[in-house]
Amino acid sequence: MLDLSALAWALLALGAVVVGLSKTAIPGAGSLAVAVFAAVLPARTSTATLLVLLIVGDVLALALYRRHADWATLLRLAPAVVLGIVMGAVFLAVADDTGVRRVIGVILLALVLTTLWLRRRQGEKARSGVGALIGYGTLGGFTTMVANAGGPVMSMYFLAARFDVRAFLGTAAWFFAIVNVSKVPIAVGLGLLTPQSLLVDLVLVPAVLVGGAIGWRIAGRLTQAAFDRIVLTLTTLTALYLIVAP
Repeated sequence: MLDLSALAWALLALGAVVVGLSKTAIPGAGSLAVAVFAAVLPARTSTATLLVLLIVGDVLALALYRRHADWATLLRLAPAVVLGIVMGAVFLAVADDTGVRRVIGVILLALVLTTLWLRRRQGEKARSGVGALIGYGTLGGFTTMVANAGGPVMSMYFLAARFDVRAFLGTAAWFFAIVNVSKVPIAVGLGLLTPQSLLVDLVLVPAVLVGGAIGWRIAGRLTQAAFDRIVLTLTTLTALYLIVAP
């Protein structure tokens, strides 16, 4: 893995910057990093390599937004998310990479449409249904375990809940910090997290910090409407990429 071309390293560094940006300002951007890492590295290896960088980004996000979390929402989501992670771990052990990407892409597009419909029809009640709680939570756990793609799923849920920017980022920070750390033993057990992947992560950590600093400056200037549009747009683009990528 260390014997990569200059272009490959440049793309990975860009992906790492996006990780930092996604953790401190634009959550939907995280899936772009998933796409970049999967394009440069073997798909299964890319999942574990990116996981470590996501945890670095989580630590940065917690340092900035830890006081803004909605813990009631996190506790309600926990059982469904755990179920999704277990399902994802089992699926990852036997799954075909291309099939997984396309399924996740279809799910994300469906969630974008569902979220828009819920916000139009139900307003503040969009997050109260047990079905939505179980559905988003399970899908979030499943997609984050399989492809580190839980960000868009949970972004759709938090948007449906109508969190403001800082509550969104704070709740997401705690959610993914807990979830990503819990995935480390599974990644090790599946043989995905290796000394070589950790060396790649070590090289890329500064890029995550740069992206986080950029995101911190951007977040204070985003209006709620602009924030929502960015998350929805990036989620849609990511879903389309996952569906059509070879």
